[in-house]
Amino acid sequence: MRSSVKYFTPEEANQTLPLVRRIVSDILKTGKEIRGLSLEGSKRPGAETELHRFMDQLDELFEELESLGCSYKDWNFSEGLVDFPALVGGQEVFLCWRSDEPEVRYYHDLESGFAGRKPIQ
Repeated sequence: MRSSVKYFTPEEANQTLPLVRRIVSDILKTGKEIRGLSLEGSKRPGAETELHRFMDQLDELFEELESLGCSYKDWNFSEGLVDFPALVGGQEVFLCWRSDEPEVRYYHDLESGFAGRKPIQ
């Protein structure tokens, strides 16, 4: 077990959700803006500057999530997936939340990711 990691209980993860939800909403909006600029090919004047500004914004949002102890996992910017480090039965796992879920109700082991989610007992 890594000693510098903050481990969440499901209750602690759920207590952070109001703030996490706002950050993830901003990440999804910013990611869509970046995608839109990338699809345009950044041909219009100022697009490159705008792209850099959005990338900086995204970095700040990721840092804000990480400062809470969780991490963003949806690089397509479509689901808004967040993992919270936790211990279940003495094993390191991630509590897993998707932005359309009302609360943290699932976890997965470190390797399986979203596809291996199991309900929290």
